[in-house]
Amino acid sequence: MSKAGGGRGCGSSVPQRAPWSLVAATAAFCLVSATSVWTAGAAPMSREERQKLGNQVLEMFDHAYGNYMEHAYPADELMPLTCRGRVRGQEPSRGDVDDALGKFSLTLIDSLDTLVVLNKTKEFEDAVRKVLRDVNLDNDVVVSVFETNIRVLGGLLGGHSLAIMLKEKGEYMQWYNDELLQMAKQLGYKLLPAFNTTSGLPYPRINLKFGVRKPEARTGTETDTCTACAGTLILEFAALSRFTGATIFEEYARKALDFLWEKRQRSSNLVGVTINIHTGDWVRKDSGVGAGIDSYYEYLLKAYVLLGDDSFLERFNTHYDAIMRYISQPPLLLDVHIHKPMLNARTWMDALLAFFPGLQVLKGDIRPAIETHEMLYQVIKKHNFLPEAFTTDFRVHWAQHPLRPEFAESTYFLYKATGDPYYLEVGKTLIENLNKYARVPCGFAAMKDVRTGSHEDRMDSFFLAEMFKYLYLLFADKEDIIFDIEDYIFTTEAHLLPLWLSTTNQSISKKNTTSEYTELDDSNFDWSCPNTQILFPNDPLYAQSIREPLKNVVDKSCPRGIIRVEESFRSGAKPPLRARDFMATNPEHLEILKKMGVSLIHLKDGRVQLVQHAIQAASSIDAEDGLRFMQEMIELSSQQQKEQQLPPRAVQIVSHPFFGRVVLTAGPAQFGLDLSKHKETRGFVASSKPYNGCSELTNPEAVMGKIALIQRGQCMFAEKARHIQNAGAIGGIVIDDNEGSSSDTAPLFQMAGDGKDTDDIKIPMLFLFSKEGSIILDAIREYEEVEVLLSDKAKDRDPEMENEDQPSSENDSLNQSAEQITSSSQEVDLVDQKSPEESSLNSQPESLSPADTDKAASVSPSEQISNPMENHEITSLDGECTDLDNQLQEQSETEEDSNPNVSWGKKVQPIDSILADWNEDIEAFEMMEKDEL
Repeated sequence: MSKAGGGRGCGSSVPQRAPWSLVAATAAFCLVSATSVWTAGAAPMSREERQKLGNQVLEMFDHAYGNYMEHAYPADELMPLTCRGRVRGQEPSRGDVDDALGKFSLTLIDSLDTLVVLNKTKEFEDAVRKVLRDVNLDNDVVVSVFETNIRVLGGLLGGHSLAIMLKEKGEYMQWYNDELLQMAKQLGYKLLPAFNTTSGLPYPRINLKFGVRKPEARTGTETDTCTACAGTLILEFAALSRFTGATIFEEYARKALDFLWEKRQRSSNLVGVTINIHTGDWVRKDSGVGAGIDSYYEYLLKAYVLLGDDSFLERFNTHYDAIMRYISQPPLLLDVHIHKPMLNARTWMDALLAFFPGLQVLKGDIRPAIETHEMLYQVIKKHNFLPEAFTTDFRVHWAQHPLRPEFAESTYFLYKATGDPYYLEVGKTLIENLNKYARVPCGFAAMKDVRTGSHEDRMDSFFLAEMFKYLYLLFADKEDIIFDIEDYIFTTEAHLLPLWLSTTNQSISKKNTTSEYTELDDSNFDWSCPNTQILFPNDPLYAQSIREPLKNVVDKSCPRGIIRVEESFRSGAKPPLRARDFMATNPEHLEILKKMGVSLIHLKDGRVQLVQHAIQAASSIDAEDGLRFMQEMIELSSQQQKEQQLPPRAVQIVSHPFFGRVVLTAGPAQFGLDLSKHKETRGFVASSKPYNGCSELTNPEAVMGKIALIQRGQCMFAEKARHIQNAGAIGGIVIDDNEGSSSDTAPLFQMAGDGKDTDDIKIPMLFLFSKEGSIILDAIREYEEVEVLLSDKAKDRDPEMENEDQPSSENDSLNQSAEQITSSSQEVDLVDQKSPEESSLNSQPESLSPADTDKAASVSPSEQISNPMENHEITSLDGECTDLDNQLQEQSETEEDSNPNVSWGKKVQPIDSILADWNEDIEAFEMMEKDEL
């Protein structure tokens, strides 16, 4: 598209109903118009250093893409630890994660337009030829409609967009005749049967060959889908309609969006996470900006930019106002209930919300974008990567990190909006962490546990589609890119769609239904493409002043967050006391508890017990506050118990050719040397004889001074440990005898003792599942001398040793080793028998010693709460602010309703009604405790 109206830049705000051409061109131009604003606040990065970092991104992409093409293609994804492709049905199922795999060379299609952005035009032309020659879209496989749309349909359309651009330039792709577009159209028609519902919301899964309802399709019985799954279709489907002239695709995507809008909760203007595709009932009524909803909001705003339909902007702004009213508690973004938006539904945040600061940049709301981005960056600096979920006091909730690109995306958008070199330094940190902790000989491996640095045999296609694209664009100058990136809009998978589609095949009705049933605040629209002089009022330190208060928020021993006082409290009334802020030594807090009918009892063992009697509260309002406070305490206590369990440990291969780049997730033992309290144990490994370690070793000279490998089964773990310790081993690794088991699919557990005194066991003992153990066994067969590090967390690699390594030999040797993994477990004597004690102790995900079990039970909310209709009682740990483990701080500050018609100070509600409502919320909390992203 030629930038019609683009010459205006962002010098003035876009009117509420501006012509599409002005909106599209201006919104895109907004991202670059402010790059010259910042001249201070962070040391500027020289062009030479930016070029060096850009070249480093190119090398990293080559490493990932090259290994995929060498070891995995035509499989959907690369398994970087075992150097082979992941083929659906040939690897252990990972549940819903595998729904992205359709035997259609997913990574190659997802990477097409990345190749052009990174100036790899010859490789792009070769890749397009491979897609046209090898990819089959008619496979008998059930796939996710959502993932297939954003990755495959989006990848084909992004590839087509840049193919016709290159052809127009006259050097490359002269043979191209819309072949990718024809494949996209074929795929689009294959996805259409999913929309055959009364609501217009698509089924979550579809069979590429047989559709939905046929018996051989193995799908079509689902009743629920996530909001993002149904609401993240409009960009790809509308682009397909605009490219081809077939309007049916855009019509179906619009119908799904219209239905979601109709079903929003009218009083809060929020949507839930999961919806019934037939009835429209909300199945999960919690609402946030992370997993399950994220890209629904993104596509409303971007559909306005791409299609020029102002109804999408009106819907987005209505939702955005609700998000900032209820969910945003800067710098936190916390899920709430859609019907009771003042009630937090989570005590943690998920990593997918990291996209939101970037969306706020497009919206023009820079301040909260800077705040949330900085909070996320502090979490990354603490854990090296953004954990899949983390608590409101920034501890790990879910420890995985599948190399998600959302934070890099927001970093890019913030830099383009501000020009602040600080964000270049953030990008540099991301590059360093990826190379230091995730890079392996055959690509980049997802983090199994950010606390230990252990790896997962996984490199998702979005890593190549998004991460390298955003990082390269972050450091590139305009002349470094062979086309004008501002002529395109990014999809949620970072695929590029041209803005000129806005004027092509506009046959879709644009009836504005939004304003028929909602009253909008016109002032909210002034910021769709803001004047940069308003955003940055001649103060080059503006962004720095916003970030500075957040610098230490993650590292404080007792983080309080940033409390946002709502307008409803500006009259002088104070918000209710929240569980995360409670301190048992604070007299003011004790007075508030008394007013709420909550009694505090100091137990002899140093703990604090809380009991609530609603009838003793000063008023029904105070009783309601007390019930909320107790419920928060229940949530915090329950969460704390889960986090008291021992974290996983790491087995890191440090010898040639690995040099610490392969880290395996290991389970700890309840006996022996505690690696979290003592320095790591390093040594060469050797197999014990007998391999099960259930009798005195016959090869003590082989394990003397080494780390012994033992097979699980036939006797107790502690017995194995004693036998290898007596033989002179300095540590032990127990390898699961269940062939094919993996930490990817099975929960870790602690190796329990034998019921006797285990103080005599002084060496560290770790447990590996079969798949991880096979990696070590194959390494022994290939290299004989294999040295490992047993620790609580992976250690930095040895740069001197690593420099001696040759990349080509690494790839070849590790690939040869990987090819033997499937047969490795057949070369040992597998035994199924286990002692009754071992089976019972270790069949659970986590096994606690009797002492640990007693301690956990003593703070169990279920045993401490009496009849909920009469009073609430809970035992918490000491409230002193000296140790994070002794302070309940996971519940974030609950945002109060700013609606002037609702005030805690005036609301009167019968106590029976209050109790009934809270029983309902307790059930909701229990249900959400079982939910996973």
